[in-house]
Amino acid sequence: MQSLKRYWKTYVIGFVLIMAIFIMAEAGFQVRAFAQERYADLQNFSKVLNLVQQYYVEEVDTKKLIYGAIKGMLRELDPHTNFMPPDIFKDFETETSGEFGGLGIEISVQNGILTIISPIEDAPAWEAGIKAGDKVVAVNGTSTKGMSLVEASQLMRGKKGSKVVLRVVRDGEDKPRDITVVRGSVKIKSVKYTDMGDGYAYIKITSFIENTAKDLEKAIELHEKNTKGHIAGILIDLRRNPGGLLDQAVKVSDMFLKEGTIVSTIGRNKAEKEVAVASKKGKYTNVPLVILVNEYTASASEIVSGALQDNKRALIVGQRTFGKGSVQSVIKLGDGSGLKLTVARYYTPSGVSIQAEGIHPDVEIEDVDADAFAKTIMKGQTTREGDIAGHLKGDKERAAEKLDLKKGAEEGALAWWKDLGNKKEEHLSPRDKLLKSDYQAYQAFNYLKAWTTMRGLTR
Repeated sequence: MQSLKRYWKTYVIGFVLIMAIFIMAEAGFQVRAFAQERYADLQNFSKVLNLVQQYYVEEVDTKKLIYGAIKGMLRELDPHTNFMPPDIFKDFETETSGEFGGLGIEISVQNGILTIISPIEDAPAWEAGIKAGDKVVAVNGTSTKGMSLVEASQLMRGKKGSKVVLRVVRDGEDKPRDITVVRGSVKIKSVKYTDMGDGYAYIKITSFIENTAKDLEKAIELHEKNTKGHIAGILIDLRRNPGGLLDQAVKVSDMFLKEGTIVSTIGRNKAEKEVAVASKKGKYTNVPLVILVNEYTASASEIVSGALQDNKRALIVGQRTFGKGSVQSVIKLGDGSGLKLTVARYYTPSGVSIQAEGIHPDVEIEDVDADAFAKTIMKGQTTREGDIAGHLKGDKERAAEKLDLKKGAEEGALAWWKDLGNKKEEHLSPRDKLLKSDYQAYQAFNYLKAWTTMRGLTR
């Protein structure tokens, strides 16, 4: 009986060993096959390179050919994966410090067309009239068709004070227009603060660079000083914000959160999930907060919007955001060149991928030409049922009356706007200049005031 058991043990062990050897052999075969296939492809590349070097009609720069091959390989991937030669990589390293030379624009390739995501405010392109959404079809007469982001950036760069002509196609216009931009130093002021009165603050974040979180904290501290510690609410404007540094987006979100997830990143290996969570050290966790976004709100600014929305911390208003939800790692190579490689996707706290989807606002506010809106109000034009005298009131309108948020045509928001229209520009406060010229900001500010009013009534 014992010999029989030993026989079966020996049989089982032998079977396991044979299976292990078979699996290892199979795996080894697969590895060898993969290596041989890759080696064959590299052999083809080496042969082509050698033939070009020997027989091309003119002498060639080998490094230029290899760089071109790398660029061509990466073009098969997404638009945000790029190779940067040493001179371009050196410029790239300075761009997140807050000051660099150039035009001051964030660009992307959409459907094969070079597109302006956002001109940086007060930078050369902004002052020349370049707008978010403009499609750049030529630079100094050179077509941008088929160009990578790096190639387009290189074409746009030049000496400070020199000119570059961008031919742009703009939505709503039949013909392209040529816009001349004078290259200059671009010094980014990422945080801009306006005191809106009655304890309210308007803060625009133009991009996420090295000191954005610190600058935001300084702006809020200044507001506290101006209002003697009374913060009624903050409107944070992230429109046309192309993003920037992930750690700054996390720090900005953390300032307003008591707890919870801020953002998750997941790469090829789904098991390797990185999660950024609130530190529970936020100084402004109870301040009423409205975030204003639009279709050019991208990347890091979408992370902030998604974190505050999913944690029920802020009301997101405006338009659906851009949807740039991929993570890039920058690798410096031995010869001073660099590789910007997409390695993961961003996910909001609720587990939704930002990539190609964007952040959907809680309240949609379309971008309306402020002058046209003001003229409509001034003329008293009727456009909806609610504008007709004696109309049957809806539930929201009746609720607003109870909260005393709507005081009648001459005492409410429309009367205020009419009053602005009668004032000269030089007589307007910074707050009124902003709200008169910006319909979305005007509406977002109204939501912030309504929120604080309702909050006060429910306490």
